[in-house]
This record gives sequence, structure tokens and C-alpha cells, in this order.
Amino acid sequence: MCAGAVRSIEHRRYAAVRQTVAWCYRGGSISAEPRINDRIRVPEVRLVGPSGEQVGIVPLAKALELAQEYDLDLVEVAANARPPVCKLMDYGKFKYESAMKAREARKNQAHTVIKEMKLRPKIDPHDYDTKKGHVVRFLKQGDKVKITIMFRGREQSRPELGYRLLQRLAEDVQDLGFVESNPKQDGRNMIMVLGPHKKKTEAMAEARQAQEARKADAKANPGKSQNAAEADGAEAEAPAEAPAEA
Repeated sequence: MCAGAVRSIEHRRYAAVRQTVAWCYRGGSISAEPRINDRIRVPEVRLVGPSGEQVGIVPLAKALELAQEYDLDLVEVAANARPPVCKLMDYGKFKYESAMKAREARKNQAHTVIKEMKLRPKIDPHDYDTKKGHVVRFLKQGDKVKITIMFRGREQSRPELGYRLLQRLAEDVQDLGFVESNPKQDGRNMIMVLGPHKKKTEAMAEARQAQEARKADAKANPGKSQNAAEADGAEAEAPAEAPAEA
């Protein structure tokens, strides 16, 4: 066989191996599921009983016989041990409980979020109160807030205006947050980061408690919100009084 044909065969073999490996990584033959019952292919196992008791090293046939006797599954929990460790359990129930725990963990997982609020050095008092309200809401939710002061034109020659504004905002929300990153100039902007006193998990727990309290109150007083809405509608329909004559 010529050298070119050999290289061609080797190239096809190499391509086939790469394709097989890629297929396995896409979920082909590689599985995260443990081997159970007849899928276990070893002569003997270190057996753990249903209550966690150590049975010892037994032949695989004996372990499968005990699994049938207890009406449970034989599950390989440590495949790399010598011999592998297997446990008697209800595998379906185990998978369900594991899925529920993972779901609850994802539900309670706190993701650190950095919100951003942009202000101008000569901001209007009303706009300042609105922006401050957003910052207060973010801090109550347990999120960090990045405050950016944007300078334009001649404002760049007076960075003290931005610094004083940031200091004022930090003092106004000091009950909810603290200055995590002091004000610093970044090109045409000045940036400060506020961190919440309350952790994200605590804020989420309080929000859930408040939501549950509202649901319980609505369930205990089903006509409360309806009566309030009817009262608002009656006020809206009431004729306005004529202005008094001078």
C-alpha cells in the first residue's frame, strides 16, 4: 500500500474519532446518571443498606438479590472506588427529591446585580428626588447601585459639583446603603458605587414574606379591596361642588 493511501486511512480514522468524541460530549454515550441494577458490570460491590448501614463487600448477584428482596434499586454511588460502592434505595424517589432540592436552591439563589443611575451635576430638585427614589428601591432589594455623574462642556472644569452631589446622595440613603467605591473621575464622568446594608437573600426573604402576608390578608378579607375600589368609584362619580360666590 502506498504512503498516500495510508495517510488517507489515518485521516479518516482521526476524523471518525473526533466525530465520536463530539457526539459523546453532546450527550451521546456519556451520561451523568449512575448505573443501577443490571447496568452494573462488576463482579462484586461494597454494599450500603437502605438506612446507610455498611453491609460489606458482596458479590453483585447477592446485592441484586437483596435489592429485589427489599423492593429497592441497587445504585452505584461511587464508581471509581475499588470495589465500587453501591446503595440500596428507591431511585425514582431519590431523583424526585434531588430535583426538588435543586429547584428550591435555584429559587433561593441570590444573584448580585449592579444597577446604574445617571445624574447631571446641575440636576433639578424634582429629578433628584425621583432618581433618589430609584436608588432607595434598588438598595431595599439588596442590589448595588452605580451612580454616574455626567459632565458636559464647561461642567468638566468643576468636578466638585459632581463630588458634592454624590456625597449628598450617599448621606440621603445612608440608612439603606454605604459607599462601597468612593467617587472617582472616569473621563467625562464621575462614578461612585453604593452597596446595600441588607443582603440580597434577606431582601428576597422579606419580599416573599410581604407577598404571603398580602395574600393571607386578601384571603381573610376578600371584600376589603373590592369595597375600597367601590368607594373610589363613588368619589369619582360624585358631582363637584359649585365654587362659593364672593
